[in-house]
Amino acid sequence: MSEPEQLKVVTDSAQATEMLGQRLARFLHPADVIAFYGDLGAGKTTFVRGLAAAIGAPEQVKSPTFVLMHIYQGRLPIYHFDAYRLKNAGDLYNIGAEDYIGTDGVACLEWSERVEEMLPADCLRVKIYYHTALGPNGRELIFEASQGRGLEIVEALKKQNDTGEN
Repeated sequence: MSEPEQLKVVTDSAQATEMLGQRLARFLHPADVIAFYGDLGAGKTTFVRGLAAAIGAPEQVKSPTFVLMHIYQGRLPIYHFDAYRLKNAGDLYNIGAEDYIGTDGVACLEWSERVEEMLPADCLRVKIYYHTALGPNGRELIFEASQGRGLEIVEALKKQNDTGEN
């Protein structure tokens, strides 16, 4: 298999990370899956907040750590999962996640490394890391995919980035 296609973007504030989520939203279709990776507090929920706002969800996005999933309604439903407290993909199956992932909305899975075997091969992976050179709110986001919809989304983001569109 070839190396995944990547786009790296650096943000310097929570607002800039949210805006990046808003930019991504325009490329999303039903059944898209976004797998999030990163340290605690790195900005996964912040990113989803921007995505949900751009899709038109009126609710305030909160971390689903204690409830495991939130649903936000907009032009597409967003199924926002948090696998932080799960041991493995079996736990995600036990809460019925397969009824949402790859269906009529966009599935966003935080702490995806814990449920890797449940992710479709064509998902978009978003890795969020602290970028301390930019201060306490600096982040580096890496968008990565190898095939299918995830690859289409990375390519669209790259094109948007190259043309300077917002």
